[in-house]
Amino acid sequence: MAASVDIKQICKAYGRLQVIDGWNLSINPGERVAVLGPSGAGKTTFLRMVAGLEQADTGRIQMSTNRTAFVFQEPRLIPWRNVKDNLRFVNPSADISAILQQLRLEGFQDYMPSQLSGGMQQRVNLARALIIDPELLILDEAFTSLDLPFKLTLIRDLLDYWHQKHFTMLMVTHDLKEALYLADRILVLSNAPARILHDFPVRLDEHRSFSDPELLRHESQLLDLMYDQMNKIPPRS
Repeated sequence: MAASVDIKQICKAYGRLQVIDGWNLSINPGERVAVLGPSGAGKTTFLRMVAGLEQADTGRIQMSTNRTAFVFQEPRLIPWRNVKDNLRFVNPSADISAILQQLRLEGFQDYMPSQLSGGMQQRVNLARALIIDPELLILDEAFTSLDLPFKLTLIRDLLDYWHQKHFTMLMVTHDLKEALYLADRILVLSNAPARILHDFPVRLDEHRSFSDPELLRHESQLLDLMYDQMNKIPPRS
């Protein structure tokens, strides 16, 4: 089962710094939504509020589930536990063999985090999120630190898993191609205090290619939107 998320007029400030200004958003079960915007626009703050790690100052966030998994940019594995014990820590009763196979971790179950590359650690981090069978998966720039071939493989593995489970996904990324490959909606934010400027529908086949002319056309449209927003940054006094 996938989660729905309903957001009404949320605002968030840190002291005098208004970060998020009156967001309204509905995410349907099984949707994959990416958030793009300038640095300091409250993207991570928004994810943390949806996950319940921070509270909005005003407004409300309603979800149809409590089974939410969060994948951070850094792996955050337990260093003194091996791969299989990191997975069992979050779901002791789970059969880990399926997720090990799905995310190409077979043969690594007895490795300690220190014995794995950064890319493999992030693969374990994603496996640890998926093993709870989430209804909502939140990804905060989860693929940023990965080299391109590893990133493409992991993204495709995640999409293959989504096609089996159809959970809801909410992600932040700075990579337009990554957003277009993973999402079926992309939210483009303004500068802080952030507002949702565009709710961009991704009208692409489910089985996508980074060289697809339609994907490249979508990328060009998004670049134009973001470039226009960048030019609205007020000059320093």
